[in-house]
Amino acid sequence: MTAGSVLGRRSRGAEVDLALFLAVVAGSALLLVRTAFTGFPAIGTVLATLYVVLGSASLAVPVPGDDARSLGPVVVGTTGVAAIVLAAWLVGPSFPVPHGPEVLLLNSLGAISEELFFRRLVYGGLVRFGAAIAIGGSALLFATLHVPIYGPAVFWVDLGAGLLLSWQRWASGGWGAPAATHVVANLVAVLG
Repeated sequence: MTAGSVLGRRSRGAEVDLALFLAVVAGSALLLVRTAFTGFPAIGTVLATLYVVLGSASLAVPVPGDDARSLGPVVVGTTGVAAIVLAAWLVGPSFPVPHGPEVLLLNSLGAISEELFFRRLVYGGLVRFGAAIAIGGSALLFATLHVPIYGPAVFWVDLGAGLLLSWQRWASGGWGAPAATHVVANLVAVLG
């Protein structure tokens, strides 16, 4: 191996790290700015656009893969959905949220784009430091970025949800199972 090829690989690695870092900062900013549009007449269109941009950017940045676990995405997804439904049943009905097809669609789009961001991009960027760092770090950022829109009381609930979703990412080896669970959680919250 030549010195030039080692430097070339380091340079490429540094470029990927920088792209990943910038994507996480930009994605976090997008999620924080959504609170500024509360009460905006075209909030649905603005949020849909924001979520499409977030999801697309999260797919565009390469992230390292990790070894898939022995549990398949169906088992992991079913476990997550069962945990969400059980938690909702134990807590009881939530406060009524006005909903229609557009709200249900927007909540589902938001869940999928957030999972692309938190469980593909953020988790994928952290996994080289170990599974515990990837699970904890992506869950902590998830909970923190939900505080401005839902208030500080939601932090611990979202940290628990983030840990479940990040565990699903680790256990299944992909972001699909946590995305399905997140969609169900959002629908339960709106319809519950």
